[in-house]
Amino acid sequence: MQNNNGNGFTLISSSRLFDGTEWLQAGTMVVGPNGIIVEVGSTEALIQKYPAAQVENLGNLLVVPGTVNAHNHSFQSLMRGLGDDKDFFRWRDDGIYKYSLDFGPEEVYTGALLAFGEMALRGVTTVCDFFYLHNHSNDSDRAVIRAAQDVGIRLVLARCMMDWMISPPIYRETPDEASSHFRELASEYKNHPMVKVIPAPHSPHAASAAMVQAGAALAEEFDTPWHIHVAEAPYEGEMTRKEYGLAPLEWLQSLEVLSKRTCIVHGVWLEDSEINALGEAGGSLIYNPSSNMFLGDGITPLPKYREAGVNIALATDGGCSNNRVSVFGEMRQAALLQKVARLEPEIFTAEEVFQWGTAGGGKALGLPLGRLETGAPADFVALDPADLSLQPLLLPLKNVVYAMESTAIHSVYVSGRAIVRQGQATVTWKEELYSRLTKLAKKWGY
Repeated sequence: MQNNNGNGFTLISSSRLFDGTEWLQAGTMVVGPNGIIVEVGSTEALIQKYPAAQVENLGNLLVVPGTVNAHNHSFQSLMRGLGDDKDFFRWRDDGIYKYSLDFGPEEVYTGALLAFGEMALRGVTTVCDFFYLHNHSNDSDRAVIRAAQDVGIRLVLARCMMDWMISPPIYRETPDEASSHFRELASEYKNHPMVKVIPAPHSPHAASAAMVQAGAALAEEFDTPWHIHVAEAPYEGEMTRKEYGLAPLEWLQSLEVLSKRTCIVHGVWLEDSEINALGEAGGSLIYNPSSNMFLGDGITPLPKYREAGVNIALATDGGCSNNRVSVFGEMRQAALLQKVARLEPEIFTAEEVFQWGTAGGGKALGLPLGRLETGAPADFVALDPADLSLQPLLLPLKNVVYAMESTAIHSVYVSGRAIVRQGQATVTWKEELYSRLTKLAKKWGY
């Protein structure tokens, strides 16, 4: 990768760079033409080593790894506010089901453009979109991918697999149909640098044993993780115990699908034995603190997951079950919620929670994200230290997690390319988005 003088490389330097483990003073990343970091070190040494490289000096900006939103439903951003202050079933029926059943690829594209655009402005560089509005094809899935590419964000599309007979027909597929559509889409984007497709059986209550086993098998075949909602609320445990005589994760364990590839979303209501089983398998938990609070689901017992050795990632969930899409925001929410739930202010630190929102998310997605190191994509956020929410700069990472407002986000880079600069998108997607949203609101009578 490296040549004699660095021609074709870019040196991105800043006064302070947090590589994921420590702060470097006057730190610089050497980024190759493919957007991958070649080397990280002191600015002076790397300028001498790569004399022909282009230099981009970010001055006094603070550079941190980009955040990873490990679970989202992008189309739900279109229904923000419509399901507020309702229990889960009224939220689902009066919000999601009422509006989404008429969505085609263009509506899906609009929702994804809104969700991903807002995420980019909030410092998210990678998102996993758990997408289930297939309507018996991959056309809407491709619309989600198109929106991510138009914004410039990195996308992991978790192609949902659902065969729950009481769910809307446009959500449902047979295991064979879901597997065929997954193979088609995953093969299409197999070598894409910015898009990855992974299987995602919906949940123990909405995916049959055959569907779950098909998803786990596809993850093995394509060498990816697989994602599944588990124990978001008590009703799921009641359903699986009634139907199978087993708790949700016990049921997955009986299907012999638990492995290091298994990533459960929510995990609020698992027994200790189930949490330990996930840890023994080497799996991940994708934690959605704001969504769990918004829908009144409960508080995931994170100390038990940590003790069991489970990898933890952070996520916002859909735009109408949280109403915000900032992973920096989820860091603060996660830490404070766990502290008050245990009455222990020392239970988790800002440094640990920051890892959940960066490298922990990368691990759950099977990507080398969340660290600014050799071989990782140059995905990072440049923060303005003059923003009052970061002052005083005594312990910068503490301020990033507990105090920072979005006004401090100056620039956002994905693969070494700025998609946000001076707090504004560098790509002109906003004007089209506003036009699309206005038309949709009129269509719905708002």
